[in-house]
Amino acid sequence: MNRPHRYRVDVVWTGNRGTGTDGYRNYSRNHVIRVPGKPELAGSADPTFRGDATKYNPEDMLVAALSTCHMLSYLHMATVAGVVVTDYCDSAEGTMVTEGDGGRFTEVVLRPVVTITAASDPAKAEAAHEAAHHACFIANSVNFPVRCEPRTVVASD
Repeated sequence: MNRPHRYRVDVVWTGNRGTGTDGYRNYSRNHVIRVPGKPELAGSADPTFRGDATKYNPEDMLVAALSTCHMLSYLHMATVAGVVVTDYCDSAEGTMVTEGDGGRFTEVVLRPVVTITAASDPAKAEAAHEAAHHACFIANSVNFPVRCEPRTVVASD
């Protein structure tokens, strides 16, 4: 069944220092991201673009979305394959280039380290990453490569 799923997000700029955007340096890039029923997320621009380094920026959130989408897809694919995962962590990294007044991501590399039980098949654990990549909604929606460099650790009993 091909039914649409909708996601509502409210973004509110909180960076008016009293004079609005009357000058490039006169306003903050800070904002709040609100999703109904969830805690607010404080955001800003990347420090390179006059943002607050202590807050999440859109680039952070794009890489996080790709990483978490892969993880959730992977956990499902591993379960279906009979692989028991006991730990999962990822050190994802995105590369962006600036061009004129804008820019674009050129790639994101996911580096998940997955621990599986000794009774699980490491080959099936590895194969589940490929299946997860094809199932990930976010990876299927971006126009740059998303590479996965997984490492599987087999737990000792």
